[in-house]
Amino acid sequence: MRAPAGACCLAVLLTSLAAGAAPPPAQSPDPPESHVAIDGPPPPLPPAVMARDSRGRVTIRAVRVGRPPRVDGALDDPVYQTITPISDFIQQEPDEGAPATEPTRVWVLFDRENLYISARCQDSQPNRIVANDMRRDGRNIGQNDNISVVLDTFYDRRNGYEFLINSIGGMQDAQITDERDVNRDWNTVWTLRSRRDSEGWTAEIAIPFRSLRYRGGGAQVWGINIRRTVRWKNEFQYLSPVPRTYGVRGILRFSSAATLVGIEPPSRSLNLEVKPYAVSSVRADRAVDPTFGNDLDGDAGVDAKYGLTRSLTADLTYRTDFAQVEDDDQQVNLTRFSVFFPEKREFFLEGQGIFAFGGVESAPRPGNIFAAASNTPVLFFSRQIGLSAGRPVPIEGGGRVTGKAGRYSIGLLDIQTDDNPAVAARATNFAVVRLKRDIFRRSYVGVIGTRRSPAVSADGANLALGMDANLSFFESLNILGYYARTRTEGREGEADSHRVRFDYDADLFGLQAERLSVGRNFNPEVGFLRRRDFIGNLAQVRVSRRPRSLAAVRKVSLEAGLDYITDGRHRLENRQARLTARTEMQSGDSWSLQYERNFEYLPASFEISRGILIPVGSYHFQNLRASYTLGSQRRVAGDLTVARGGFYAGDRTELGYRGRVEMSARLSIEPGVTLNWVELPEGRFTGKLLSARTTMTFSPSMFVAALVQYNSANSLLSTNARLRWEYRPGSEVFFVYNDGRDSVPPGFPVLMNRSFTVKLTRLFRF
Repeated sequence: MRAPAGACCLAVLLTSLAAGAAPPPAQSPDPPESHVAIDGPPPPLPPAVMARDSRGRVTIRAVRVGRPPRVDGALDDPVYQTITPISDFIQQEPDEGAPATEPTRVWVLFDRENLYISARCQDSQPNRIVANDMRRDGRNIGQNDNISVVLDTFYDRRNGYEFLINSIGGMQDAQITDERDVNRDWNTVWTLRSRRDSEGWTAEIAIPFRSLRYRGGGAQVWGINIRRTVRWKNEFQYLSPVPRTYGVRGILRFSSAATLVGIEPPSRSLNLEVKPYAVSSVRADRAVDPTFGNDLDGDAGVDAKYGLTRSLTADLTYRTDFAQVEDDDQQVNLTRFSVFFPEKREFFLEGQGIFAFGGVESAPRPGNIFAAASNTPVLFFSRQIGLSAGRPVPIEGGGRVTGKAGRYSIGLLDIQTDDNPAVAARATNFAVVRLKRDIFRRSYVGVIGTRRSPAVSADGANLALGMDANLSFFESLNILGYYARTRTEGREGEADSHRVRFDYDADLFGLQAERLSVGRNFNPEVGFLRRRDFIGNLAQVRVSRRPRSLAAVRKVSLEAGLDYITDGRHRLENRQARLTARTEMQSGDSWSLQYERNFEYLPASFEISRGILIPVGSYHFQNLRASYTLGSQRRVAGDLTVARGGFYAGDRTELGYRGRVEMSARLSIEPGVTLNWVELPEGRFTGKLLSARTTMTFSPSMFVAALVQYNSANSLLSTNARLRWEYRPGSEVFFVYNDGRDSVPPGFPVLMNRSFTVKLTRLFRF
């Protein structure tokens, strides 16, 4: 088989990078980082482990241990009696700056192989501890009583890792980029054990140094912060205080984190991971074979990860397979624009935040159809690789380089895909270059370039180039902007886009203003573009109060906003004025009420439902939306929404619920219901989106989950069932069943396609 073009290009790049530095085994340990300026009080002298200055800043000292603790969650090793714990956590909510009401003690230890973080979380009412998700990467862990540890291993006060745990063994890990972009789909190898007792709960985690990226070996200065959530009180407490202006995302603010000294990770290791896989499947598809015969198939491939330096990582892939990935969550789309589905494939997830451009998160969520921010182009969207019209396209191979080099963040990617005649996809090469330079305390400037060859819409290649800046000042002020151009054969003129956004978001006051422009021929084919040929302007103001006279209420906010979108010839296409009232309760519940007044001009008709066309014209309508959020401390939690009002020339009523029903700590059901009753002069219809995700967890490393979805827009009933067993850290077995049924004919939905897949992976670390 011919070598993938992407792999060849990347091999040349890796050779040149590696040639510029001695390989890790040949390096001598770096000298202690005595030159690093500590953002906090001087390091505590032994046996002290913590120092706090008059400004509240914290410096802690990690302690080397000759005999590591046994990671079982019991905290009965002698080391916990001889080493003083870190304590005196500070509230962020509900009483900012006050001592935590439930004591927390933490130990930070290390040996030659691992970093150990252990915690004793005392609780005055342990029977009220919320713990209902023990699954690895479970969605609800962050809504339980939990501990979150963030590590800034380069001490750049903006990037790092998060490790989130609860009292029954649930664990999440994430990469954080620029204090705002969180990639929770990233996974690495680490160990957690936790226990509950009459005093609260305890936990121990062990993080291998080889699971992290950092500067060379020897004495290091890192950033660290620890947040404990006491869910039944809705209390957030921090080791190093974080202003409540930052809300629940305050743990991402490395600029407010403590300083960790005394840590000495190793410098000598090959730092190579190899993860081969084997997969076998049985498939049947009526669209391909009307006889609905079973097609037996098998394949094998490999992913490899190599540390070029301690801070730059190369990932290589050959014959990549994503059989284990869960189906996309279906979405309701009553607009003329495309919807956005986030990336779920593991290979594209690590370092994803480095490729984010122009202030758009690497995995943005679908937003309001009139909001200018939701229309911001994504210049690099990895789902363009290996997928076409929702169908898989074989990935021959390729690779990427991500990481840090001094004050620079680097992202390089080159992937070669094969053809797929079933979806008219040609063999294609994808290349991306991303470079960011840290400036000031929490700001950066950067450039990005993407190339797709051949292009989708023309002969030759599609190119996109852009430059961006994100400037953060004080606690709450952020200014960002970008300029980008594309080049596609046959598309000349108006092939650029720019964005400028001012964002002041303090606890009691907020102000946002934005201008976004996308040209008629702007065409980033390695990205995602919701709409083109428009100029969007946004203005929004918020006033909040924390009423002391209402004991049950934590915060009340009133918000007014205006979105104004014209086409490239300055003809008005969308205008939305809105007024929103929100209330956050001390219990964790919240509610909101929003009034919207809309105008939309349709330059072309579009089919909103089967056989129903919305004609060209101008439309004025208004609506009212109310929502209530049931806090996660409840056995039945989630978001309830009801809306009523105009919709183009008719009316629309919406009712929705998406949440979680706790059956036990091991069994949960996540139902989703969205119903839209639409009456138009052109016809009436009812849009239905029904889903249920059922998860049974046998242990933190083994679960079975089933996702059933019905979408009336395409009359599709789909089922995705997966069993995942991590039989050793980083190595997994998957059993996956999928089927799709057509619900249009009368009677029971007709089976259109089905598959059963077994996939085995094995991680080798050198």
